[in-house]
Amino acid sequence: MKNCVIILLLFATPLVANAQKKYKRKKSKVSYAQGTLFGYWGYNRSGYTKSNLRFVGPGYDFTLQGAIANDNPEKFNASVYFNPNKITIPQFNARIGYYFKDHWAISLGYDHMKYILADNNQVNLSGTIDASVGAQWEGTYSAEPITTNKKLFHYENSDGLNYLRFELTRTDMLFNVGGNEWFAVSSNLGVGTGGLLSFNDFKFAGEEDIRTVSLSGYALSAHVGVRLEFFRHFFIQPTFSGGMNHQVKVRTRLNDPSSYARHAYGYIMFDTAIGFLLYVRPTNACDSCPVW
Repeated sequence: MKNCVIILLLFATPLVANAQKKYKRKKSKVSYAQGTLFGYWGYNRSGYTKSNLRFVGPGYDFTLQGAIANDNPEKFNASVYFNPNKITIPQFNARIGYYFKDHWAISLGYDHMKYILADNNQVNLSGTIDASVGAQWEGTYSAEPITTNKKLFHYENSDGLNYLRFELTRTDMLFNVGGNEWFAVSSNLGVGTGGLLSFNDFKFAGEEDIRTVSLSGYALSAHVGVRLEFFRHFFIQPTFSGGMNHQVKVRTRLNDPSSYARHAYGYIMFDTAIGFLLYVRPTNACDSCPVW
């Protein structure tokens, strides 16, 4: 009987080994698998809807109805875009995330946009401005048409309209070459929310404050992107985003917390990023192979 068991084991051992090898060959890491870590860095362009931009401070409370703003992209210059000390000057996107289950990831990111009130902007002015602010501005206004003049009045978040957001993403592989060993294309659909960190410049009534920092509000957003993956570990990802920003209280004066701006508006953004994939706890690369 003992000899029979030994003979059976001798025959079974090669079969088990071959089965394990076959299992390992069949299984391969995929970018959407549970246990995958990813991160990226890229640059963006953004656009904004009109808004009713309210300003409150000592002696004034007025609203610019129909305010228009633009982003402020940095002209391409290798000494800026490829310089570690300057890469945060342009409008950038940075993100790191983790697939907590197959197809589903959670991530934290920093979307650095810029919001600059357009000069020669035709708006309607409503509200009150006291004489203490200056004779040039004094009055009570009711939807009075005016044209903004940058030399006299200006508002911008040029050091950053920064969206610090959490995102939930669904990823699906659309196409691959060589069993995704060489090249693959995946879709990303996500929703996000987070806070707005504003670095504000404000010129009004002969006073100008630069770089007033405040956690100014919140945002809600949706994202759709295509991830072009290379050799399972690197990718290029173009993404379209859109959402709503509600800046509840943007501080406008460095030494006066009671001075602020407030408005809500929609935005769209397109960004292109370069990133990495690390399979830190893969469940589909034979970590789950049977143990004999």
